[in-house]
Amino acid sequence: MKRVLLSLLFSLGFGTASQAAFLIQPNDVVAICGDSITEQQIYSVFVEDYLLLCQPTPGQRIVQLGWGGERVGGFLSRLQSDLYPFKPTVVTTCYGMNDGGYVPVKPDIVETYRKGLTDTVADLKKNGVRSIVLGTPGVVDSTTFKRSVSAADYNENLRQLSDAALDVSQKEGVNFADVHGPMMEAMGKAKAALGDAYVFAGGDGVHPGPNGHLLMAGAILKGLGCDGAIGTITVDLASGKGEGTPGQKIVSVKDGTVEVESTRLPFFFEGDPKAVESTPAAIVAFTTFNEDLNRYLLVVKGFKGDKAKVTWSSPDGSVSVSQVFPAADLEKGVNLAAAFIGQTPLSAAFQKVHNAVKIQQSNEVPLVKGFFHGLTSFKKVAPRHDSTFDDLKAAALEQDETLFKDAVGCIAPVRHLIKIESAP
Repeated sequence: MKRVLLSLLFSLGFGTASQAAFLIQPNDVVAICGDSITEQQIYSVFVEDYLLLCQPTPGQRIVQLGWGGERVGGFLSRLQSDLYPFKPTVVTTCYGMNDGGYVPVKPDIVETYRKGLTDTVADLKKNGVRSIVLGTPGVVDSTTFKRSVSAADYNENLRQLSDAALDVSQKEGVNFADVHGPMMEAMGKAKAALGDAYVFAGGDGVHPGPNGHLLMAGAILKGLGCDGAIGTITVDLASGKGEGTPGQKIVSVKDGTVEVESTRLPFFFEGDPKAVESTPAAIVAFTTFNEDLNRYLLVVKGFKGDKAKVTWSSPDGSVSVSQVFPAADLEKGVNLAAAFIGQTPLSAAFQKVHNAVKIQQSNEVPLVKGFFHGLTSFKKVAPRHDSTFDDLKAAALEQDETLFKDAVGCIAPVRHLIKIESAP
């Protein structure tokens, strides 16, 4: 009951005035921080993909700082050496999995976690971080988690840590990302439909596959204030005219076919939606990701008939997918991102950026863990060479920024065709 009331208050804006607003401003540096689950570079890559392609902000910079086995106190101890060199203005955190100690919940565990979060928020604010999103821990898999504590008992531990994170966000006036709740719900639905053996939180029961990471990314993106309005394409067949929201340029409308040039893309789900596998495509049906964060709408006016066939294709025809919709649904607006899970005419462009983001984030693990974290010790070993180490630090930051720019450089307008015709 307490958590329900707190969540309601938070949703109404009592926790922070900025909760309903998109947090990222032009030229912000967004740091995605957490433990080994963050260091997997899956949800963090999904978040960066989304911020680059689905809801982009001019001049933004995104970095990942995951550290295996870490608790929130460990993160606090390395802020100065590892995080602040990037000069972040927006920070997201996802801690708690290790903070729970892999034992049944105890009051001192919750209070230590609460204090660690509170102290971390204070330090971030003191060092120029304008916006903070406190993410909760995720879940352990109800089937594959095998420790001395049961999965049910440890998920209860994680739930209480999540309540503590919500309390801290309320008291400190920062944003909150409920990772635990949606993951528990999706895991339950997926296992009920696909069988209890369906793997949601990884083979070890702790580190999710891409399916679980999709839920994590969704929670963080909502915590950042992403609104999910990717784009709307409106076609009036009677007048032969079309209209697109920002990022959706109408090139032409002719004989029921609209050509669109898009610079904002819907999120792409890797995998087969019909397969029993640990992929985003397989799990998305058990989530509200498309409704909340991935609305790419086609609105068709002036269609004569009860049903229409919509064919979505690339200009060269190399990718083409079709589906029949009731005309009444098209009049209201159909979410193409939800209707076409898998390869679409926009998937290749999304995947190109995704692959570049993976290269960038994989560089940040050794950059932070192997270099930044030990820099103070290196300087003590060779005290007369501070300037040399500072030059190396600047060069390392420059290289990482170059990799980020490489990812941004992969973004390009994509042309695609949408044909609306009578269905038999």
